Amino acid sequence: MTTVPTRTVIALHGGCGVMSRALLSEAEWEDACADIRKALEAGYTVLSEGGSAVEAVEACVTVLEDSPHFNAGHGAALNANGQHELDASIMDGATAQAGAVAGAQAVRNPVRLARKLMGQTIPMMLAGPAADAYAVTQGLETMPQSYFTTPRRAEALAAMRAHDRLGTFASESEKHGTVGAVALDCAGNLAAATSTGGFTNKAVGRVGDSAVIGAGTYARNGICAVSCTGQGEQFIRHVVAHDIAARICYGNQTLTEAARTILAESFTPHGIGGGIIAIDQEGTICAEFNTEGMFRGWIDADGALFVATHRD
Repeated sequence: MTTVPTRTVIALHGGCGVMSRALLSEAEWEDACADIRKALEAGYTVLSEGGSAVEAVEACVTVLEDSPHFNAGHGAALNANGQHELDASIMDGATAQAGAVAGAQAVRNPVRLARKLMGQTIPMMLAGPAADAYAVTQGLETMPQSYFTTPRRAEALAAMRAHDRLGTFASESEKHGTVGAVALDCAGNLAAATSTGGFTNKAVGRVGDSAVIGAGTYARNGICAVSCTGQGEQFIRHVVAHDIAARICYGNQTLTEAARTILAESFTPHGIGGGIIAIDQEGTICAEFNTEGMFRGWIDADGALFVATHRD
C-alpha cells in the first residue's frame, strides 16, 4: 500500500493590536505585507523540498526577524533603559524537543539560537549574556545593539515615556508586537516558533510568553501547533498555547473553538488584546484575534497564499 504524503501547510503572524491605518504609510503597509509573503515563501520552500516543519518555521521567523517592520530582531522594541532584550522559542511536535532564549541582546536571529538549544537535553533555555555567549560558540551571527534599533522603535519609546509622564494610556500598537510561525510537513510533523522584542518601555529583565514553551509556543503531533501574540503575562498565566492543545485533546473542541474560547474567556473580558495562529494535524489553519488587526498569512494545503492585516 502506498502512503500518500501529507500536504504541507505553513502559517504566520506578525503581531496583533489596534493597528490604525495611519500608523504606517501606504508604502510601509505594502512593505510589511511583502515581508510576510517572503517569510511564507521561505518556509514553504523548505517544506516543498522535503524539509521538516521545524526547519520551515525557523526559516519563516528568521525572515521576519530580519525585517524592520516587526517587533523581533531588527526592529525590536526598546526597554525602559533604551536597550533591546530579545525572546524566542521553538518546538518540535514530533519529539516534544524545544529550545528557548530570553533577554538576549546580541544574537541577530534569536529563533536560530532557540533552534540550537532545541538540540540540547540540558539546557533547553538560556537567558541574558549566557544566551549571547552560547550563540557565539555555535557560530551564530551577533550584532551591536544599534542594529536592532529603527527610527520607529525609538519614536515609540519616546511616546511611551511621554505617556508615563502625562499619565495617559498607550495604544496596543505602541506597546506590543511578536512574530511566529506554525507548520505541517510532508511527514505529518508539526512545529511552532515565536520571537519578540517584548513591549516598548518594558521593565529591564522582563520575560514574556514568547520564551515560554506552553505559553506562547507549543506543538504536539496529532493535535496542533500554536504561536501567540499579545500581552505576554496573560498568555503565561493561562498557559494559552498548551491549553489550546488540551482543549482539543481532552475537551473535544476544534482548533478554532479552542482558540476563540480562550480569547473570549481569558482576554476579552479583561480588555486585553491577544492573537493566535495555529494549525491542526489535518492542516486546518486558525487565525484568531480580539483586536482590530493582526498581521497574518499562510500557504494552505492547495498552495494558495493569503496575507492580511486587519479584519477586512
